[in-house]
Amino acid sequence: MTNRRELITLFGGAASWPLAAWAQQPMSVIGFLNAASSDGYAERMRGFHQGLKDEGFVEGENVTIEYRWADNQIDRVPTMAADLVRRQLGVIVAAGGNAAPDAAKAATTTIPILFITPDDPVKLGYVTSLARPTGNLTGITFLGSELGAKRLELLHDMIPATTRVAVLFNPATPASESRLSEVHAAARATGMQIQVYKAGTSGEIELAFAAMVREGAEALLLIPDPVFNGRRIQMVHSASRHGLPAIYWQREFADAGGLMSYGSSISDAFRQVGRYSGRILKGAKPADLPVVQSSKFELVINQQIARLLGLTIPSALLIRADDVIE
Repeated sequence: MTNRRELITLFGGAASWPLAAWAQQPMSVIGFLNAASSDGYAERMRGFHQGLKDEGFVEGENVTIEYRWADNQIDRVPTMAADLVRRQLGVIVAAGGNAAPDAAKAATTTIPILFITPDDPVKLGYVTSLARPTGNLTGITFLGSELGAKRLELLHDMIPATTRVAVLFNPATPASESRLSEVHAAARATGMQIQVYKAGTSGEIELAFAAMVREGAEALLLIPDPVFNGRRIQMVHSASRHGLPAIYWQREFADAGGLMSYGSSISDAFRQVGRYSGRILKGAKPADLPVVQSSKFELVINQQIARLLGLTIPSALLIRADDVIE
């Protein structure tokens, strides 16, 4: 009996060893730094988590994510980046505009950083080459700054008689000036007149819309900006209230009641950065992962808003649309 009891104890203890050893292993940790607000990020975060899952990582099971949202208060981002660097992180994901990757890059030269940027990461100094990044950064670019001319063209296709287009930008975002220059060049090529307005706060946005209407703007183009993304409900409601047909850079604006949007699939970009996060946690180095240029673009038209604005959508534009919201 004694020998049997000892055997049971021995094998019972042995059966628990793998579980105990697994439980004692620390989970991988990802730092998620975002200059924007979590509001409206549900679809993107689903993409990010799916990308992690593609590589075998599930939050709460074998990976922990430390979230830091700046809620569009850019001055908070460097402090948040420094706080993340002090923790035992496998990788930092920096998104919500360029403030997050800028701050992360300044805070560490050793922890891998994955950026999501609408601009050229070589010009920003994040990498020396898209194909062969050096240092501790790589990520995703959807080159949003190069799509302003295309959005202006689509706005003209929607309303061919339009000659005066309001352009709203946030002067606090450094990349806005280059994006604005591109739109000016496109407008000169098409003969359209551009009326430029600045805004960076909720109150300034309302004042800008009032000025647009007062000064005879016939349509609106927004320069991509994380602050505007965080206030997209205000944006689309103000445009509808003032009767301004507008084109945006993300489908979330059209989903929220905007007329139309054209740009990269941001949720697809977040899925890709989730995959890269998983690969780095498995041992890959940023230099092993080329910067991905997002190639999935989508035109979304909100037909209900078009009717409210009294617009008839040209059939050629409907055919080109990737999605029409009824």
